[in-house]
Amino acid sequence: LWAWDATGSATALALVGFFSQLPKIPTTIFAGLIVDRFNRKYLMLLGDAISVSGTITIGVLYLTQQLQIWHIYCIVVLVGGFSQIQTLAYQASVSLMVTKQHYTRTGSMASVVHYGSSIVGPALAGVLYPRIGLSGIIVVDLITFSVAMVTLLMAPIPKPLPEPLSGAERFVDRLTFGFRQVWQRSSLKALLLVTVLFTFAHDLGGALYSPMILARTNGSAEALASVSAMAGIGGVVGAIGVSVWGGPKRRIRAVLSGYIGAGLSKIAFGMGQSLAVWMPAQVSSSLNFPLLSSARSALWMEHVTPATQGRVFAANSLAIQSVSALAVLLAGPLADRLLEPAMMPGGGLARLLAPVFGSGPGAGIAVLYTVCAVSMLLVGIGGFWLPSLTSFSSD
Repeated sequence: LWAWDATGSATALALVGFFSQLPKIPTTIFAGLIVDRFNRKYLMLLGDAISVSGTITIGVLYLTQQLQIWHIYCIVVLVGGFSQIQTLAYQASVSLMVTKQHYTRTGSMASVVHYGSSIVGPALAGVLYPRIGLSGIIVVDLITFSVAMVTLLMAPIPKPLPEPLSGAERFVDRLTFGFRQVWQRSSLKALLLVTVLFTFAHDLGGALYSPMILARTNGSAEALASVSAMAGIGGVVGAIGVSVWGGPKRRIRAVLSGYIGAGLSKIAFGMGQSLAVWMPAQVSSSLNFPLLSSARSALWMEHVTPATQGRVFAANSLAIQSVSALAVLLAGPLADRLLEPAMMPGGGLARLLAPVFGSGPGAGIAVLYTVCAVSMLLVGIGGFWLPSLTSFSSD
């Protein structure tokens, strides 16, 4: 919201996401080895500590009236690198804390965490930002960090015995261990492929989510908060449902069906032009993600031993983060320089697509968002035609 007020640019907002993703790519190369060798609780605490430092820095710059957009870029680079280690440490700890039959339930509970922080948090920010400003938001942020760090300090986080490393084993072999483990198994390779394709389409559209709403509502923070709240409601309801249900036996079908459901919902979202369409479409979209993400996580945890999960999950994350960063980097220029001008009144695409998407600010972003949603739908449908994907032994 601050970046939009300062720049009014979809590219500026997308670059915040890009610089957050950028350090995760080189960090992930080493993160898997770090997570498998060091205390995972301390790694998670380190990630929180770096995030706190970033928030304090933003607060000081803002209060002294020196905050600029490039400061945000620099801070999210630092925070993003350490948060990647934190995320991998968390993911690799789950299978040591619950039994196999509860993997899907645990994944759905993680979705509650995701929607609580990544969706409901921004929704509350949209409500509070016009009232307490960025300085007030930062105070709230610091309080929640304190609660999180105290909770983590009190929680017992088991650590597996590390696999012995041969002195003759080359360092590069250790770094590429995760990739080799995935590449040797056709089912895991296929799962990573569809995940990468879905992520590219999803994150390209996701980078345009806030700019599209802000552009079509004259920069309304309340409108953005309302839509984000609907995403949170859909996600939490879906996560609770999966937690109670336990998920389907055919987990890969849950993943692909979730891709299809999310794609269909986001098509409706992209074609909408008001809260009356955006809000129910967002609820419908978010209902799918707890199911698909928990089922996908359960498949990985079942097929990878706890002692090597850090490295294998890091390999997956490296592939995903790379395409995600590329998607976010492309989103802003495609919207600002290509599709937004083309969808202005009298523009080349406006004459053809204006009856569906309207014209003017935000229309070009909506076109690109909808193209991404269609791609997500096609990935889900195409996954059912991959025999190596639909024949997971654990299904």
